[in-house]
Amino acid sequence: MPQAASAEGGSPLAQHLRQTVDQLKFEQVLDTDPPTSAAELNALRQNDVEKEAAKPPKRADLKAAAAAAAPISQQPQIDLTVIELNRLGRPVSSGTVLMSPQYPDGKIVPVDRNLHTTDVRWRQWDDAGWYANHGQGTIDVVAGRENASIDFMLPYPASVLKLMVAFGVLRLVDKGEISLDDTYAYEPTTISSLCGPASSNTVRNYLDASLTWSSNAASCAMVKLLHDHGAVDGLNQTFQDLGLETLQLKNTNPANGARWGNPVTMSSLDTAKLLMLVNGGLGTLWTAPGGTAVTAAVLSPASREFFKSKLGDQGMNVTLSTTNWCGAAYPAQGIPQLTPSRWIGADGTVTIPGEGVAYGHDVRPCNDAAEVTFAHKNGWVGNSGADAGIVKALPGKGGRTYIVAMFSNLGYQYVDSNRPPTGAENVWFTEKMALLGKAIDTYEKKRHP
Repeated sequence: MPQAASAEGGSPLAQHLRQTVDQLKFEQVLDTDPPTSAAELNALRQNDVEKEAAKPPKRADLKAAAAAAAPISQQPQIDLTVIELNRLGRPVSSGTVLMSPQYPDGKIVPVDRNLHTTDVRWRQWDDAGWYANHGQGTIDVVAGRENASIDFMLPYPASVLKLMVAFGVLRLVDKGEISLDDTYAYEPTTISSLCGPASSNTVRNYLDASLTWSSNAASCAMVKLLHDHGAVDGLNQTFQDLGLETLQLKNTNPANGARWGNPVTMSSLDTAKLLMLVNGGLGTLWTAPGGTAVTAAVLSPASREFFKSKLGDQGMNVTLSTTNWCGAAYPAQGIPQLTPSRWIGADGTVTIPGEGVAYGHDVRPCNDAAEVTFAHKNGWVGNSGADAGIVKALPGKGGRTYIVAMFSNLGYQYVDSNRPPTGAENVWFTEKMALLGKAIDTYEKKRHP
């Protein structure tokens, strides 16, 4: 087990993460759509039902919005965890840092030897409350934390929630209730703008589309499948039993798998621990508060390998890593990952057919210089930007293996002041996220040469 971080200073890793998020000056981003009236704040209060249904702005709209953007009104929310793993997949060190209007310089979260904390009062994301209540949440995610020393409103996880969905579906596979090669008929009784119409495909293909290019329609089908099997409440209870209290797939609609809103919660620490289970590791990885010894056996070896392979086939390398724009002056280079060949055309450029995105940059030079693989999942809406995954050094490129999970309220609503007027199409985040990814990887490379 890793050593517990002290409440005063945290681990060296945690100290580095806090210094890094502080130095990147996230408060310098611009807000393209701040509410300017009570009516607009009230509209935000209604914006917690189908958060994923809104599409990123079109090129002309984003260009106009960026030109008229105002400075962000206060320090943004960032929730960041890195867990270092040894060659057996066991944790050796970790750091969790929170940033918010209450903690503008970053706050290290003390964790115990089981990578668990009771020192944070986790609050549910509130779109309007971030502006109107100084970033202070009002709905508790975990009961009994009223006296915790840290109070933090979790950013909405956006499509990183699909990690929870995939975990739940693969648990059904392991129980023998379904098979990856079963055909599932998605037949919603009501049609959602998020999910679209009825469809039919194998569970394998739905999970592939959900995890590799973030298909909302495929993910809705899998959420509905969980509801069809009465498995959503059991999934949430499983997370509780594993000591991953903030992982909650709540309030989704059994009729169509939609209604992805603010009651769906994830912290970076619990998400990183979930990915540690997916990665696999020897022996007890941590002990849950209830005394349960948690091992990678919560998923079968076959399910873990399938899960990792889909995350390793990620097409949307656009947040902590930015290799889809290889060679561009903007955004900055992030984690120096190998871009999966699945998405690379004969000209070396990446195209994601399901998302309708062609990136137009030859990624082969970046693949030649790649140092790591990054099996990960991104998420984005207007006020959420997230990325979480497993980083492993390529042969001859050092010995680092670590998990990184980052959630923020900096979705495509926020832009950089140095964003170029042309050539940044489909750049949905501040490049500070890529700079964060690069800084983390550079640090890990030095620690594990």
